[in-house]
Amino acid sequence: MKFTRSVMLTFKALVLAGVVLFISIYTVAAQEITPEHNKAAKAAMVATGATSRLDGILPEIASFTKAGLIANRPDIEAEISNIVDETAISLAARRGALEEEVAAIYTQMFTQAELESIATFFTSEAGIKFLNLTPNLFRQVDEVSKVWRTGITRDMSRTVQEKMKEQGLQ
Repeated sequence: MKFTRSVMLTFKALVLAGVVLFISIYTVAAQEITPEHNKAAKAAMVATGATSRLDGILPEIASFTKAGLIANRPDIEAEISNIVDETAISLAARRGALEEEVAAIYTQMFTQAELESIATFFTSEAGIKFLNLTPNLFRQVDEVSKVWRTGITRDMSRTVQEKMKEQGLQ
């Protein structure tokens, strides 16, 4: 399944908030990580698209590297591009190690059963719909929260000023 960049950024925020919440209120007891637990972590990662945002790291680094080198040696732009591209391709194999590190984090945060539930939900019709609608959902929540905040700010100011006036504090 392909996700737009905004879906993944929004989902990243959602996942990060969830992880922070779990860290602050719930710690899974120390446990030995079984191959099944690790497999469940990877399935949950795939189902949620949790590591999709990591896809851009290597291309961004390659682009930055090219730009810096070409700025210093514009006369050999083609050669620099080829060397950087070749190097990026050779480093792409290291992505697997990153996936393993992320899986290890998941196994520390969630039990195998929880990871299986997460993967089941996010591959279900409702889970897929949730992932697809998350950016729109957050935009709408942001909009109503801004309106609510404006109203609360107005009412807070008005009420405090009235009470201060009643008490002769103004």
